[in-house]
Amino acid sequence: MARTDGEPRGLRALSNPLWCYHGFRTAVIALSFFGVIMVFSSSAASSASEGRSPFTATISQTIVCVVGLAVGMALSAVPVDVYRRKGFFMVIAAIVGQALTFTPLGVGQYGNQGWIQIPGTSQTFQPAELTKFALCMWMPSALVVARRRLRDAKGFKATVKSIWAAYKAVFIVYGLCLALVIGGKDLGTAMIVMLIGFVGLLVSGFPLGALGVISGAGVACVVALVASSPNRRERVLAAYMQCSAADAQDICYQSTHARYAIASGGFLGVGLGNSREKWNYLPAAHNDFIFAIIGEELGFVGCAMVILIFVILGWCLLCSAIQAKDRYNAIALMCVATWFVGQALVNIGVVVGLFPVFGVPMPFISSGGSSLLMCLMAAGFAMRLMRQQPEVKADSSRL
Repeated sequence: MARTDGEPRGLRALSNPLWCYHGFRTAVIALSFFGVIMVFSSSAASSASEGRSPFTATISQTIVCVVGLAVGMALSAVPVDVYRRKGFFMVIAAIVGQALTFTPLGVGQYGNQGWIQIPGTSQTFQPAELTKFALCMWMPSALVVARRRLRDAKGFKATVKSIWAAYKAVFIVYGLCLALVIGGKDLGTAMIVMLIGFVGLLVSGFPLGALGVISGAGVACVVALVASSPNRRERVLAAYMQCSAADAQDICYQSTHARYAIASGGFLGVGLGNSREKWNYLPAAHNDFIFAIIGEELGFVGCAMVILIFVILGWCLLCSAIQAKDRYNAIALMCVATWFVGQALVNIGVVVGLFPVFGVPMPFISSGGSSLLMCLMAAGFAMRLMRQQPEVKADSSRL
């Protein structure tokens, strides 16, 4: 297609809605397929040592990847008004799913009660991943309505009473979602949910003074949750204090071996498939700590490429949100960007030792059907919002 005179050139093209749309799609596909490769590389050895096929995790990841891409493409064709109207039902489904984790269907893993057993199968599902997607879909619409109510009340005078009256539904539903996640003892996921809520409130124009109070309460809640759990408290101390020889075989074991993996990778890595830490030295090598295996096998270059793709993904979502004419679209895109990029940063920070071990997967890459499926569905949702831009809509009509 020939370039028109009005089309942005050079660095300005980086914020072009059409470029951002295709850049986002390419980043999602690249991360998803790269994730399948790394899941195989990081899980084959441990699966074989347990007497299972080395392709067990890879086959599962591949199936979810293909299904997720298909569902994501289908969701990218759903009208935006449907998301506005049906978002609340998605949140209700997420709340019900999270509540089921406290029933006999609930399954505990890694000390968290955050999974449900799918009846008739050996598969599990993590409702917290659905909660993230549901909040990104429902909360922007609820915030737009609440903002309008606050503006119409008392000449836009933001008092505690007027804020509560306008945002009561948002606070109750969001608070219930967050409380159920915290009840499952999954603090890492709860912090991502908090971050999505914070950004949603900030972008929607929520009064900054009240947002500061809510943020302070959120930080106090996290501190209290850490202080009340010996395991969490030890993990925090282990991240920021020197580990003893005994700790290196206990609370510091996972983070220590993650650093061993990254350190041994050097600049170019030891080669794809040649990791030594994945041989049952590094726990959760194909899940939460897959970035360490990337660092060991592909080195600094591989890690930098993964980070660069996430930067492209976040930049495309950010530019699309800034240029969106509709408030719902802008808020929703920012919530999705916060989920993807924020969770990736937390995951990487945990692996390299900047943060305590929280246990959150790397979006699109870590092994886990619930995370990958919801991320791909959210990507399809974001693509639908990005296609509202006139440039993207015109390009799509020519295909």
